[in-house]
Amino acid sequence: MGFRKLWLVIERDLRMFIQYKFMLMMRGIWFVSQVALFGLVVNRMVASTVPNYFYYYVAGVTIITLYSTSMFIGYDIFEEAEHGVFEYLLTLPVSRRELVLGRSIGGGLRSFVYVGPLLVVVLFILGVSNPLYMLTALVSLFLFAFGVSGMSITIAVAMKSGDKYDILIGVLDALIVRLSTTMYPMTYMQQATPAYAAIANFNPLTYASDLLRWGTGVERALDFTPLIGVLALFVFFLSFTFVGVVFYEKRLEGGSWE
Repeated sequence: MGFRKLWLVIERDLRMFIQYKFMLMMRGIWFVSQVALFGLVVNRMVASTVPNYFYYYVAGVTIITLYSTSMFIGYDIFEEAEHGVFEYLLTLPVSRRELVLGRSIGGGLRSFVYVGPLLVVVLFILGVSNPLYMLTALVSLFLFAFGVSGMSITIAVAMKSGDKYDILIGVLDALIVRLSTTMYPMTYMQQATPAYAAIANFNPLTYASDLLRWGTGVERALDFTPLIGVLALFVFFLSFTFVGVVFYEKRLEGGSWE
């Protein structure tokens, strides 16, 4: 696998992402409103039962933003299919394996580039308890972003329908975000609905958000060891990258989107 060809695929996705100025602006407004309005209001509502919930919620919103921007690459694939760009990409001297791996990495990298400035603000608000812990958290966020991009590509290639993809992503977003610790502490989730907590224990958003809180010092202890969290996100990234490669090679064997 040529690194230069892989980088060309990654660079192309980065350039395409810059074109979505309106979407990026709306995501930024959503992030600010969630932190400055919803976070402060809810923090006052639950202050007696969940101390410092504002800091907890800020870290969770960061992961939600990273997740949503990483998922956006699936829409790129459908837009390219509608305009015939998809078939053009398959004629280039780039293997399908290099294409899907490059797009998975590119989708994750561009979302991380977008969330980067927001993350700087978050770190200013939350602080950093230990540089080594924070470095571990950042590695986990990279793996998480790449894994979500691979998942988005896998779903898009498998469904081959923009409408169905849009509906499924909406349902998936409602489930995967809420069945995690991005907004709800695990302790209270276990008390309220143990079944939801059991699902949240295997949710990649839970690992990513808890590791970020651990890296910033919002949470002093984790329900899992940091190494287990990083390994879980690595398996998440590797699994969907592998599945994406298989789907490209099997479902697109004829060299066409249809």
